[in-house]
This record gives sequence, structure tokens and C-alpha cells, in this order.
Amino acid sequence: MAADTTPPALQDFLTWRLHRLAKLTDRQSTDAYASVFGLGVGEARCLAAIGQFAPLSVKDLAAQANLDKAQASRAAQMLVERDLVQKSASETDARGVVLTLTRTGRPLWRRVMRLIEQRNADIFGCLSKAERRQLETLFDRLIAHADTRQGDSGPASP
Repeated sequence: MAADTTPPALQDFLTWRLHRLAKLTDRQSTDAYASVFGLGVGEARCLAAIGQFAPLSVKDLAAQANLDKAQASRAAQMLVERDLVQKSASETDARGVVLTLTRTGRPLWRRVMRLIEQRNADIFGCLSKAERRQLETLFDRLIAHADTRQGDSGPASP
């Protein structure tokens, strides 16, 4: 008897499910950032990252906001133009800049963080506290595993 060569159904893969969940929640977050703050999702992610981790270079901002460098650069520039973020010369890299929140940006950052907190409560509200803790632990393990694999034969597959 020949081995079954039928591949599993696409929707059975964890990576497919994670991507689907991310798309569903990103769409809702995008709508919320735009309607409440007049920010695109990239701008909101960058504002959140700068407020949490400043001072940040554009490269570090991209990593912290989970965006590519070009997206992070465009979003940071839009935040600078709105006087929410300040660009300063880097003390360690003569050609580099660092990003920090302005006096105007800090209260908006707090409001964005409260929206992110509410979005997380909405998304994970169907799980018990124990399930959320377990999921957080599992995600931490998966992220650490994927990070270690980045140095292997290329980026980890989505």
C-alpha cells in the first residue's frame, strides 16, 4: 500500500492560523488607530515603540515596531512632522539619529498604550487568566526559538 502523500489542509497549519489571527486583529487595530488618533497602524506602532524604548535609532525602531526599516523611517518622519517625535543626532553614530517622544507626543503615547491594552483585552478576552499565561509562555518560547534560527540558513519561515 502506498503512503498517503496528501498534504495537510492549509488551515491546519499553526503558521496559517497565526497569520490569519494577525490579519484579523490588525484590521481592527488599523481602524481603531485611524478613527481615535488619526494615525496609521505603522505610525501607532512606532509611537508605541518610541515611547517604550526611546531613544531609538530607525533600525532599532523597525525591530521594536515589527516593521521593515523603510516603513519605520516613513512612519517616524510622519510623527516628526506632527511634532509627536523628535529626531536628534546620535551620540554614538555621527551619521545616525535617535528618536524620542516630544512633550506633545507623550500624552498621545499614553492614550495609544491604553488602546493597545484594550485591544489585547478584547482579543484575548475569550481565554481564562491561566490560558493567557500559558499562551504568553508558549509565545515566548516560540519567539526565542525563531530568534535562534535566524542565524541558520536564512530567516525562519512564516
